[in-house]
This record gives sequence, structure tokens and C-alpha cells, in this order.
Amino acid sequence: MTVAQRHAKPAPDFPRPYTTVDVVIFTILDKALKVLLVQRPGQADDPFPGLWALPGGFVNVDLDADLLACARRKLREKTGVDSPYLEQLGSWGGAARDPRGWSATHVYFALIPGADIALTKGANAADVAWFDVDELLAAPQLAFDHWEILVAAVERLRSKVEYTSLPAFLLTEPFTLPQLQQVYETVLGRTVDKSGFRTRMLAAQFLVEAGHVDGTSNRPAMGYRLADRSGPVVFPRTFSPRGH
Repeated sequence: MTVAQRHAKPAPDFPRPYTTVDVVIFTILDKALKVLLVQRPGQADDPFPGLWALPGGFVNVDLDADLLACARRKLREKTGVDSPYLEQLGSWGGAARDPRGWSATHVYFALIPGADIALTKGANAADVAWFDVDELLAAPQLAFDHWEILVAAVERLRSKVEYTSLPAFLLTEPFTLPQLQQVYETVLGRTVDKSGFRTRMLAAQFLVEAGHVDGTSNRPAMGYRLADRSGPVVFPRTFSPRGH
């Protein structure tokens, strides 16, 4: 017996599930919360042919050091973005979610500024596009269990927006406070008090002045950048609707 044979790892004696990573990629376009979807190939032998799904795929053990690395790779393949905000959402698994066999997916959600993103559909996708989140939530027609995953991601995002600086990751820097407020209101689906919003944003000390930029009323306004892109800051209380 050779040295290599003595140290070779025995093959597992139990069935292994399919292991994938999916990414729920959010952006703001046309003053609406959007999510990126890819269209499944149209071949009859493909799971859910022609339906739209969240971008993702199988873990590549030769390329992905861990699940986060796989999520970053999948995001980069679709959008060309290397360092967005990424957060692990959860895991879904079972014998019925994929007709090819028992599968488990580990899901992340990402926030990126979408205005200047060039989408890439990839080799095994028929198309790729941004979709209005609220329209998708009202009409569940996604492949696999991706509608259920989307619901969980939207709930997580909107919950965290109530008490964190998370929406700033959806904006191209530099941005103004009115632009940031508009993103908060778009994600939450309601207005927030303007004076209270400005006070909270500046008091949290997560913004750095970046000089004057064109404002929403064609007058110069102060532009801001994030002081730290490693994660959002947490506010001491949730937002109140405008007028409260």
C-alpha cells in the first residue's frame, strides 16, 4: 500500500444532498425596491423550465473556501460587484424542494446600488432581470421554494430598516440626506418624519461629509459617504411615520 493510499479519505457510505447557495439581491430602481432574478433554461428535463428564480448554484469545492465565498462568487458572476453588503439569511432543505433529489440551500441577501450595474445572465440561464418586489410577493410563481425565501428576505430587510442604517448600502456615494430618506421610505413602503430623520442620521455618526452635490431641488446639498462599510449601525429606537 502506498503512502497516498494509506492517507486517502474513504468515500462516505451515505447519500449526500445537493448543496447550493442562493443570493437575494436587492436594489432601488425607479423609486421601487427590486430583486434580481434569473430565468431557468427552457429544456423539458431542467427543474422548473422557463420559470424565474433567485441567482445561485452549486457550491464549487475547488473555488469556494466557504459559503460566503460561494455567495460572493455568484453575486459577482451576475452583477460584476465584488464587495456589496452581504448577510446570511438562513438555510432551506428537504426532499421535495428540488425534483432531482434531496437538497439544501444556504441563502444570503445582498444590497447594491443598481443604477450602473451591467447584468450578466450566465451560461445556464435564459435571461436575467430586475423585478418589482411587491409585484412578486403578490404573485408567487418562482422556481423551487424561492418565493418562500424571498418573503423571508423582504421581512428581514424591512425589519432591520426600522432600526439600522442598512438602506445606505443601496445608494451610490456620495448621496444626500433627502435621497437617503427616499430609500428608507421606498423599502418601508411609508413615509417618515423629515426633521426626525435628519436628526437621527447625523446623530448616529455613520456618515462622512463628501462635499456639495446636486440636490433634489437643483440646489447644492451636502453629500455623504459611509464611514464604515463593514456593517450598518443600530439606532436606539425605530422610525415613526411622518406626522407622528
